[in-house]
Parts: sequence; structure tokens; C-alpha cells
Amino acid sequence: MKSKFDTSRMPDIRKGMPSSNLDEETFKNRFRQQFLDPQFGTLEAELKKIANVAWRAYSTSRKSPKTRRAGDGFSDPDHELSFDWLATRDNIAAAQIRHDDESLPARILLINGSSRSEHTCPGEMSKSYRLVEIARSAILDTGQIDVEVLDLSRLASEYGRNIHPCKACFSTAAPLCHWPCSCYPNLGLGQTQDWMNEIYPMWVAAHGIMIVTPVNWYQVSSPLKLMMDRLTCADGGNPDPTSTHGKHANEAKALEMAGWHYPRHLEGRLFSVVVHGDVEGAENVRRLLVDWLAFMRLAPAAAKAQLDRYIGYWQPYATSHLALDEDRDIQKEVANAGKALASAVIELRRGKFPLADAGLSDPRSK
Repeated sequence: MKSKFDTSRMPDIRKGMPSSNLDEETFKNRFRQQFLDPQFGTLEAELKKIANVAWRAYSTSRKSPKTRRAGDGFSDPDHELSFDWLATRDNIAAAQIRHDDESLPARILLINGSSRSEHTCPGEMSKSYRLVEIARSAILDTGQIDVEVLDLSRLASEYGRNIHPCKACFSTAAPLCHWPCSCYPNLGLGQTQDWMNEIYPMWVAAHGIMIVTPVNWYQVSSPLKLMMDRLTCADGGNPDPTSTHGKHANEAKALEMAGWHYPRHLEGRLFSVVVHGDVEGAENVRRLLVDWLAFMRLAPAAAKAQLDRYIGYWQPYATSHLALDEDRDIQKEVANAGKALASAVIELRRGKFPLADAGLSDPRSK
């Protein structure tokens, strides 16, 4: 479709937001907040030295200082790329090879979207995790599929697990959003240990994705939303950061205005969605997730693979696990959702699951 804008004229890069830079004292006070445990008291001299190094890294914007030449296969082989990004790219490539290898069992990625865990403040496991285990058992009963579980509750319960927020590079220009995401790590800003470097290959290796999530305030849980936002790069993201020489907005805008090919890196995988609530919002959250996955060109496995239900409707939260114990119907429905996804994945690999819109050209893109 022809653009309504004059593609011969480059759009301006808009600026004008207030600076977020910190002065040295404020930075060091914040940096030291992670060492308030009295056990660090004997290391005061060492902490001052470390804080000085951290300030130098921050004040000189040392994002990812460990880099190497990009090499063959990139538009600018001499551009420096970070070791972290290159390693994630290699892991994604290996995951794609695993996905395409028909001699290996099919794989389903089963995602627990709840942040509740017995290993942190709530002191009790989530109902989502129990439903994940029901689905996992049902899928494994087929004997033909490997299951990988991604438990997003570990963001809250495990040391060093982070999913940093999406910086919305795509909204400046699609090619500025790199696949995989190149925004992290940012050592100068202390944005490290990003779990998405491990999560991207999980999605790529999978033939089917099953998401089980509670409703949190009429929405998905915060860990699930973080992952969703960071998967923006999987739908139209630029696999060649050297084409924008890192984060050069003007180069990215020029590429998009010239015509962006919008690669869909997860297209063709199948999905199942299970949403459970206690008072409101389950149907809306299920629709939200289905629309999101379908927009990325993943395909619904079956009607029974999409489920929204209430557990212990308007009953005390304290008895919600008892309500799940007694609700044998939802247990069976979740098992059926897992089985439906498994059956569809098996048929897809046999070439017998019709993707009716495969090959159709898209008159518009995001």
C-alpha cells in the first residue's frame, strides 16, 4: 500500500524530554542502596572504589563495552557488536535448527505467567503453576512431544532474574528494534542479567506455545507483560544491527521509509491460552493474549486450546486452592487444552495441519 507520506523527505527526530542524568552524589547514593546489609560494613573502602568505577561507567555511557567485529553476514562487517548480542543470536540460530529438525521430537513451551511462589513473600504456590503441571502431564502422555517449562514466577523469587522493560525502539522506526533485542545489557545503567537472552531461544525452538496466566487487575501479570513487550522484536525486528550502526535513529528511519520487509521471526507456531480469574477480567485477558499471538502470525491450535475460567468465584482468596481441588471440570479442561495443542503440533509437523492464511500477502504492517 502506498504511504500517505512523502517518502523522499526524511521525518525529523523529535527531542525535548527532560534529562534523566544523575549527578555523582545522587548516583552513588543509589548505587550503594544494594549494599545496605550490615555485612557489607567491613568493606567500606572497597565499596567506595567500586562506586567510583560504577560512576565512571555511568557518566561515560558504557553500555556494552565487550565487543568484536561483526564479520561476514552483516551489512557492515566492520561494525562492533557486543558479545552478549552475538551469543544470543547464535543461540537463536541453534534453536531454529532444532525447530526445523524433523528427526527430533516436537517441542511445546509451557509458560507459567503468575508471579506468585511459595519461595517468596506469598509463601504459597500459584494456581497457575498447578494448571501448568496438569497441562504438562497431559502433553507428555502423548509420548511424542518434549515440554519446556518457563516459570516466570522466578522473576520474583530467584536472584539475578530480570526482564528489563522494552524501550519502544520500534515506535521510532521498525529497523531500530533489533532481533534479538540489543538494548541490554547496559552496564553503565546497571541493567544486567536480562532473562530474555535465554527466553528468545525457548520461543524459537518451540512448535507450540501454551500460556497459563491469572488475571491481575483486568490484565495479564506483570512478568508476562514484560516478556510480551520484549517480544516486540520477534515481530518485525531487525536481525542486522549493523544496518543502523547500533541505535542511530536517522539510519533506522531511512531504512523504514525505503520499505521495511517486516520479518516475522515466530510465524507458523501454534498456541494455546489458559486464563483464570477470581472476580473479573478472564475473558478479556484471554482475548488480549489470543489477539497478540495471532498478530505475530502464530496460529490457534483449536477451540478447546483457548480457555478462560473462574476459580472460587467471589470466594475468599484463602480457600482458592481448595476451590481448584474441587473444580475437576477446569482440571479436565486444562488437560484438554494441552492435548489439543499437542495434537495440533503433531499434525503440523506431518504437514496435515492447514495454516489457511499461509502465503497470503499482508496489505499493511505495524
